[in-house]
Amino acid sequence: MTKVQHGLRRKPDLESVYSINDDGSHNVLQPADVRGRWHTRRNVVFALLVAFYLVMPWVHVNGRHAIHFDVPHRTAFLFGSTFTREDFYLVFFLLTGFGFTLFAVTSLFGRVWCGYACPQTVFLEGVFRRIERWIEGGRNERLRRNKEPWTFDKLWRKVAKQVAFLGVVLVLTHTLLAYFLPVEELLPALLAGPADHWVAFSWTIGLSLVLYFDFAWFREQFCIVLCPYGRIQSALVDEDTVIVGYDEKRGEPRGPKGKAAGDCIDCGSCVNVCPTGIDIRNGLQMECIGCTNCVDACDTIMRQLGKPEGLVRYDSLSGFDGQKRRVLRPRVFLYGFLALVGASVFLLSASRRTSFEATALRARGLPYTLEELRIQNLFTIHVQNKSSDAARYRIEPDPLPAGSPPVEWNVASESIEVEPLSEAKIPVFAFVARADYQRRFPVSVRVTDAATGDVQVVELSFQGP
Repeated sequence: MTKVQHGLRRKPDLESVYSINDDGSHNVLQPADVRGRWHTRRNVVFALLVAFYLVMPWVHVNGRHAIHFDVPHRTAFLFGSTFTREDFYLVFFLLTGFGFTLFAVTSLFGRVWCGYACPQTVFLEGVFRRIERWIEGGRNERLRRNKEPWTFDKLWRKVAKQVAFLGVVLVLTHTLLAYFLPVEELLPALLAGPADHWVAFSWTIGLSLVLYFDFAWFREQFCIVLCPYGRIQSALVDEDTVIVGYDEKRGEPRGPKGKAAGDCIDCGSCVNVCPTGIDIRNGLQMECIGCTNCVDACDTIMRQLGKPEGLVRYDSLSGFDGQKRRVLRPRVFLYGFLALVGASVFLLSASRRTSFEATALRARGLPYTLEELRIQNLFTIHVQNKSSDAARYRIEPDPLPAGSPPVEWNVASESIEVEPLSEAKIPVFAFVARADYQRRFPVSVRVTDAATGDVQVVELSFQGP
């Protein structure tokens, strides 16, 4: 609701956050409905993203869920590929690649991520505000009803809205849970009750309360108060970044229709539709999420007045000043290069991943054992099957380097079968005649996947007195 000070309606300014009152209370915003080409495009993007989120837990690739994070076994399945805990380092390159890509996109097109793809925006604007409008009506109707005393009509609408919000939140949280607990196990777990799955139940209830608080009350304050992206925006954009802005040269001086020299009639439509409560005519602001509601609202007014659209539009600060926009700038190359490095390292490392991992562990205690005529070393070959199918592996000594003394090998099992996403340890004994040993020298063991022929060589070091 709009705050009134000294008999005047409070208006958005650059000195305060409009969604927070002077006493620190929440100034609940009631954005008006908007129609237009950008609103339609956002709705299409929202629908695709929400559908992707809801459908992916049901999709299978190569017999596995397309996206599944198996936390107990520290394994992730992503579109047919299996990643184990040994591949966790790839997350760093994935996140850096995504992060710098976002920086590059922001330097070119502003906060297009916030306006079109951020989950906060997608669910708030694409789901929860739609429910609110469907149950409580348009902006003017909501404002009027909020000022009126409690009646049955007001009560049932408020209750119905909150019940609907809770229902949607539960759907969202259980869908998120399905990315960690397969739907084939999740559905029976829901029927069995929380006692059998108290950890998953606790996480789901806790997350549901957080999301309900966010989408039912906190809303735009998440973007303004908590999200750091808006604050680093000033370091990412410049005069050539495409933003949602107001053409001051064309619009000013503003005033009522027939009395203003500029095209802006100061109708307030751009303010009424803003989900964060800013006045785009005050210039680029941290609170702007690039949603384009003001663009569609202003274009509608311009068409009604018979004036050209684009008083509020996508453009750069250079464009609003009548200058030519530079697309390729040093910051774009820098962010793009860093994004390319992160993505390239991730893709290269992921493409070189093998279906199994073989490492060597030296036995505890003394590094070697002395017999009458021989020196013994005990190694343990650790084989981890990273695939989703059982596999058989051959363990055999690798040829010795030239000049090495003869080595007698005793492998506990020359062939071993390892279950999917499991591991096995095979003892390997190496013996060298005491008369032949002079100094430490390298030896190695070859581990071969019998089905694929993939080979990993485990480097060892034979030690003696």
